[in-house]
Amino acid sequence: MRLDKLLANTGIGTRKEVKGILKKGNVWVNGKQVKDGGLQVTPGSDEVVVNGNMVQFSEFSYWMLNKPQGVVSATEDKVDRTVMDLFKPEDRRKGLFPVGRLDKDTEGLLLITNDGALSHQLLSPKKHVDKVYFVKVTGELTKEDQIAFENGVVFLDGYKALPAKLEILAAGEALVTIREGKFHQVKKMFEACGKKSDLFKTGEDGELGT
Repeated sequence: MRLDKLLANTGIGTRKEVKGILKKGNVWVNGKQVKDGGLQVTPGSDEVVVNGNMVQFSEFSYWMLNKPQGVVSATEDKVDRTVMDLFKPEDRRKGLFPVGRLDKDTEGLLLITNDGALSHQLLSPKKHVDKVYFVKVTGELTKEDQIAFENGVVFLDGYKALPAKLEILAAGEALVTIREGKFHQVKKMFEACGKKSDLFKTGEDGELGT
């Protein structure tokens, strides 16, 4: 990996800023002063020091973000704030992106990473990763609603969702576990049962272990 790329990826600065740091002679590799950003270095093997501080490099970054309501799950958006707007500029430069999505009016945990392989593993329908939501609805939840979720709710547009779990906590509160992520899926499931959902919070999104 090029030295300037490594320094930029670890948040030392932009490519332009890194170039300036190198020019000033503030970078040392394996005990030798280096000004050439094109020098090839091996992360984890070569010792890189900037301004007297050892550079710790990790190819992948993982963040668990508590996404607030009103923020969209995207890397950029022309209208709304995105989850990436919640990060510092130096962290955004690492190529981070949200794994999956939460609706704009949903709050909860969202994995942010630059690990494409892990993202694919978690989002692949074949992996059947559970997604858990805490939901408040208008009206009283019933045993019939639970059965409908277990059998696969049929949306108003005719789409039949995969079987899901509805755990009733109180008359209008429940935990919903689904294994797919259709647009506004949980809302549509309750609409099909004649109920309006008011609040969504994610409880978990599978396990990060392999």
